[in-house]
Amino acid sequence: MFFCNFEQKSTLEALLYRYKIHINWINDNSPIPGSWFGEPEAGIIKDQLYVRRDTPVHSALHESCHYICMDKLRRENLNTDASGGYDEENGVCYLQILLADYLPEMDQTSMMHDMDEWGYTFRLGSAKRWFNEDAEDAREWLLKHNLINLNNKPTFKLRQ
Repeated sequence: MFFCNFEQKSTLEALLYRYKIHINWINDNSPIPGSWFGEPEAGIIKDQLYVRRDTPVHSALHESCHYICMDKLRRENLNTDASGGYDEENGVCYLQILLADYLPEMDQTSMMHDMDEWGYTFRLGSAKRWFNEDAEDAREWLLKHNLINLNNKPTFKLRQ
C-alpha cells in the first residue's frame, strides 16, 4: 500500500493544488481532523485535506475527489462527511484511479490494488474489473460535470 510519506509530499501537494486543495501534514499519532473513518484515513474540511505519513494515498485522493466532485455549496460547507449520492461516489472512485497516474510513485494499477486491499467493494469483485468492465456510468457522470475529457484525462476543474 502506498502512503502519504515525505517522498510523495511535493507531488501530492502539486497535484491537489491544481484543484485548490491544500494539504495539512499532521504529526505522527496525532488525531486527523475531518477523518470520516478515523486515523490513519485522510480528513477533509472545506478545501483543507489532512493527512499523516501513515495515511494511504488512496484515502487522500478519495477525500480530495469528493471535494472535486461535489457542487460549490457542499464544498463550502464540507466538514468530514462528504455525503453525495451513488453516481457521485462512483465518479469519485473513477477519478481517484485516473489521478493516480499523476503521482510518479503510483499508477492506476497500484491505486486499484490499494483500493481492493482497503476494502472498497465493487459489483465485479475488484476495482480493476469495475473500472475496465462496469464503470461507464461513472465515466459519463464525470464527463457530464466536465471533470474529465473524452480522452479520460482530468480537466483539473471543480464541479460547478
